[in-house]
Amino acid sequence: MFRFSIALVHRQLTASSLALARTPPIAAIPRRTFQRLFSSSMINFHGHIHKPKPGEELHITFVTKDGKAFTYEVAEGDTIMDIAQAHGLDMEGACGGSCACSTCHVIIDPEYYDAIPEPDDDENDMLDLAFGLTETSRLGCQVKMSKELDGIRVALPSMTRNLQKSDFS
Repeated sequence: MFRFSIALVHRQLTASSLALARTPPIAAIPRRTFQRLFSSSMINFHGHIHKPKPGEELHITFVTKDGKAFTYEVAEGDTIMDIAQAHGLDMEGACGGSCACSTCHVIIDPEYYDAIPEPDDDENDMLDLAFGLTETSRLGCQVKMSKELDGIRVALPSMTRNLQKSDFS
């Protein structure tokens, strides 16, 4: 039984090796074949945020480090982190939204803070690592837009724990 399975694997490997040997060298493949070898699509096509349906738009205003305010129409269910990144705002989100860092730390307007569900223990643990923690601090990856949050104002903190050269200029 054991010898049979080894022989079968050897036969499959040999067959795949022969198939590879029959493929032409890379130089023989026309250049057009490699035009889309690497992904070059824009972030809007990656599915992070959704386009709001007409009449169901929600509004969010981000206040950047330098005091500029930007308002966007967004869809219900999108996270604050995804919205900020999709619009090119300075929010890193190093863990990709898995609640494993504090680089998407935001400061929620006190008027809207109570409309957001309470943070769980994982989020509270990560918030303890955030720079400039306030009473209304949350992680942007954990706050999803809802009708109750329509018109919310969110401030981006002046720095994050994941320091960059641009934080000091």
